[in-house]
Amino acid sequence: QVHLVESGGGLVQAGGSLRLSCAASSPTFSTYAMGWFRHPPGKERESVATINRSGSSTFYTNSVKGRFTISRDNAKKTVTLQMNSLKSDDTAVYYCSAVEDLIAAMRPLGPWGQGTQVTVSS
Repeated sequence: QVHLVESGGGLVQAGGSLRLSCAASSPTFSTYAMGWFRHPPGKERESVATINRSGSSTFYTNSVKGRFTISRDNAKKTVTLQMNSLKSDDTAVYYCSAVEDLIAAMRPLGPWGQGTQVTVSS
């Protein structure tokens, strides 16, 4: 089991950038594939990006491909999401979670933290 804390959200203008961080407490962090998910207002939660245990492979949903980059630092037990060229459609609460090892499936395992709010204005 891991305990995750998301941070880095905020208010940004369209076209701007934000960098989200996810800090894990478990010493077994490196044994989990990880992912970022988001919950836009009035919509269901959706997958954003996933990364394998070592950080050598990543997978992105089509709507963020080329704009977002997921990475991890197993020594620091953190996962980051660099978000560039932000759009109003990116407005959501963003969460991180362990995911199933087939990262292209983008299936979360939990547990969930409180998330961090990203608001993109235009």
